[in-house]
Amino acid sequence: MNIAIAGSLLTLMAGLVVLLIMVRIDRALVALMDNAQSIGRGRYAEPIAVSGVAETAALESSLEQMRQALTTTTISRDFLDDVLNGIKDAVLVMTTEGRMRTANAAAASLFGMPEQDLIGVAFKDLIAPDHLAAFNLERLQSAPGETVIRTRSGQTIPVSVHISSLGREPAGGNRGTILVLRDITERKRAERRIRYLARFDTLTKMPNRMQFQHQLHQAITRNTRQRRGLVLLYIDIDNFKEINDTFGHDTGDRVLETISERLTRTLPRESVAGRLAGDEFAVFAEGIKGDQAGHEQGHDLARLVLDEIAKPVHLPGQEIDVTASVGVALVPEHADNVIDLIRNADAAMYHAKRQGRNCHVFYVPEMNAAAVERLLLKSKLRRALERDEFVLRYQPKVDLATGEVVGSEALLRWRLPGHGEIAPSQFIPLAEESRLILDIGAWVLNQVCIDYSAWQQRVSDPGRVAINLSLKELSQASFIPRCRSVFERHNVSASCVELEITETTLMLDAERTLPLLDELRSMGIHLSIDDFGTGYSSLSALQQFPISTLKIDRSFVTNAASDPDDATIVRTIIEMGRSLGLQVIAEGIETEEQRYFLLHSGCQMGQGRLFGDAISSDAFLELLLRQATGEHPVLQLPA
Repeated sequence: MNIAIAGSLLTLMAGLVVLLIMVRIDRALVALMDNAQSIGRGRYAEPIAVSGVAETAALESSLEQMRQALTTTTISRDFLDDVLNGIKDAVLVMTTEGRMRTANAAAASLFGMPEQDLIGVAFKDLIAPDHLAAFNLERLQSAPGETVIRTRSGQTIPVSVHISSLGREPAGGNRGTILVLRDITERKRAERRIRYLARFDTLTKMPNRMQFQHQLHQAITRNTRQRRGLVLLYIDIDNFKEINDTFGHDTGDRVLETISERLTRTLPRESVAGRLAGDEFAVFAEGIKGDQAGHEQGHDLARLVLDEIAKPVHLPGQEIDVTASVGVALVPEHADNVIDLIRNADAAMYHAKRQGRNCHVFYVPEMNAAAVERLLLKSKLRRALERDEFVLRYQPKVDLATGEVVGSEALLRWRLPGHGEIAPSQFIPLAEESRLILDIGAWVLNQVCIDYSAWQQRVSDPGRVAINLSLKELSQASFIPRCRSVFERHNVSASCVELEITETTLMLDAERTLPLLDELRSMGIHLSIDDFGTGYSSLSALQQFPISTLKIDRSFVTNAASDPDDATIVRTIIEMGRSLGLQVIAEGIETEEQRYFLLHSGCQMGQGRLFGDAISSDAFLELLLRQATGEHPVLQLPA
């Protein structure tokens, strides 16, 4: 009996022990299930509580490892989200089917919709309908491009598009594509402004010389095909220099604006007017039948122009009387092309001035005396090298922040006996009509190296010297070998020279020019785009050339401190240039306000009359010596 009771007690106790163990395991499992559910809801902060139950220890350890791995992954993912949302450009991740999988905050702002609303949307549905046909995803994967997107509110925004692949899955599938979009509205606005300025005069809003000649060429072609005539008027304001000298240049500008407004308002609808130069205008009218009709229409048009210009110009506090001289030439009687037609009308205009001004004169062949004078000047130009009549002047390039001279630009002058120094604008076009420009260019490079060698003996670093380069020089097979020879002969490093090339020169024959520029760059020569914006070509087109410096044309600098449009253009050029790793220099700086604006817009260097006129080689050396010794600051500039 006792033995039976004892056995029962033992069995009962064993059952109780098993029950207790089962209860502990069950509690541990419940706790683990709670932790697993918590992890499933994304709460990873609390570590897995250890129950002490041996039977669940391995499971608890595995769950803890999973929690830690998920915590690390989540932290990395959150960091990546923070990085993406910190990027100012719109970043989108697109699936292989072309639908949005991820979008950052900038993308949501750009499209005007929450990030979650972008998810699943096809990218082609985000492009403005008018631009969808031109959008090519495959082409954008090989090179950045542009398109126009449409926001939720219906607004269209031009954007640059950069696309790259996320790579392939281990199984071989494509992971998708990353798109980076940037709002380029301001850049497009500036580019439109630059294109406008390349074709229209900023003061009068009339077609400039280039645009007027283009329109005149089209009109001549059109009327020749239709066997009709055309009349051209070349207009020069009489004694305009006296108006500027007496009343000031601002008043002179107002006079030119008034004249342009009158011409635009009163001329017949079939005529076109333009401003060719400072006080020179031109007008053409087409659709003339017969020579006699041409003379009659030319006479009537000239009288209309003269009468409008002769009306007093009323300005605040003053009244100014203005007259003009007009030369008239006809197509096809006097010429059948733009160059000859303008030249002949110009010759007739000078005869009108000789006849007492305020009148008009038709061209006759005997008026080509001016052409004879031009030939005489060209003949004297050929002897200028032999007679040592050329001289170089150096305009300092200055650090806009410190006033320190960091280099110079070599400017050519012609000292013609009896005429003083003649500016390049008067004789370089003549030189470019023949091979004379090649001899002049060779003389300039040689003289720069002579001067630079002398500077180096006195100053450790005279800075780079910029030299203007013409297309004819660059086209010569001997140009690069000649440059090497000159540098070696004078023991001057090629890196001390910067060649300034206009946009027109660059883009005229880009395929042939690019290898030549690459070779110049490999020699160590620095290359600069001169007068950027005046011969407009997109900056993206210029990226293919090995350019190191971008020079902002003076026409943009002049009013940048006061005109919002010009200010936007200048800031955009500076931003684009610096984003491409280019040095940016502004020319034509004449006031402290211009320097301050450029400096605070990110432009580091400049040149212009604010820092002094172009000076001789010896005077420039003295400038460098004073700067090197610190005896006299080069410039006193306010902060």
